[in-house]
Amino acid sequence: MKSEAIVELGKPLQTIETETPEPKGNEVLLKITHSGVCHSDVHIHDGYFDLGGGNKLPVGAMLNLPHTMGHEIEGEVVSIGPEVTEVEIGSHVVAYPWIGCGECATCKAGDEHYCNAPRQLGIQLPGGFADYCIVPDSKYVLDYEGIRPGLAATYMCSGLTAFGALKKFVNISDDDHILIMGLGGVGMMGLQFARALFNCKILAADIDPNKLQAAKGAGADEVYDTSDELSIKKLLEDTGGGVKATADFVGAEKTVQYSLDSTKKGGQVVVVGLFGGAFQMPIPMFPLSAKSIGGSFVGNLEETKEMLELVKQGKVDPIPVSKRDIKEATQTLDDLRDGSITGRVVLQP
Repeated sequence: MKSEAIVELGKPLQTIETETPEPKGNEVLLKITHSGVCHSDVHIHDGYFDLGGGNKLPVGAMLNLPHTMGHEIEGEVVSIGPEVTEVEIGSHVVAYPWIGCGECATCKAGDEHYCNAPRQLGIQLPGGFADYCIVPDSKYVLDYEGIRPGLAATYMCSGLTAFGALKKFVNISDDDHILIMGLGGVGMMGLQFARALFNCKILAADIDPNKLQAAKGAGADEVYDTSDELSIKKLLEDTGGGVKATADFVGAEKTVQYSLDSTKKGGQVVVVGLFGGAFQMPIPMFPLSAKSIGGSFVGNLEETKEMLELVKQGKVDPIPVSKRDIKEATQTLDDLRDGSITGRVVLQP
């Protein structure tokens, strides 16, 4: 089989050929039809996350080069291990990629995505930038009937990340306002899930006027250009003092600050994006503002199933998805670095 793989960190992906794997035990072999490209793939390709102040969190050590990225995986079941009983050959499925060791207390509690010894597709294990991919257990193979092919792949990270973050919002009433910060592929997913989960006013903020226009068309009640220094004043006026909760889908120094400034006393900020940098806040301001700041990392398998059912019921409008040949994987990573992609790109072998 062929893969577009990292051979050297930060360098263009290269086409490599390996033997097509044979599934064992409860494994499932997928023939890839679509593989989404995520901004976290950019960081994996670079080999680090930016921690601010010139500090970096290296990730290259966890990769076995050459490494095949791609954790938004959609494909056809073409072979199954001898222990598989509930998945049929020929099924069109998506793969839950956030797999843990399966043995620790965290995994047994159902939160494999928090496991300290992960086996995540496209990160520790080979992923979807390839012709084929092995899924370690058939329980991670999920039916997506009723969801458009290509779009379905994006829900395994972009969708789940957005859904998981919004599920962390607490005590949101119909009279509240919430803010979606950042309107890339994940942020646009967040806007759609917010409309499905809440009846309150939904606001959106970004630096890109085209993305703001797209958000307005997708149902945002109001949008704010964060490059305008007066936008925060307008937001506070519009909301009577700030939003109840903000999901920051960028995770940069300026967006986290804007998120905090936009959130009213006693409100909540959930940081989702991994753009990078550092954040400081005087410790007394935590109790004095009573604001809570937390992080969110994708979601567990049960949340994934809940999310897919919501989408299948037609309660979530699709985000823009464009399809590219897998040979354009490197260019797509570069486009994500530049912030020039609206919606999501999926690669096709």
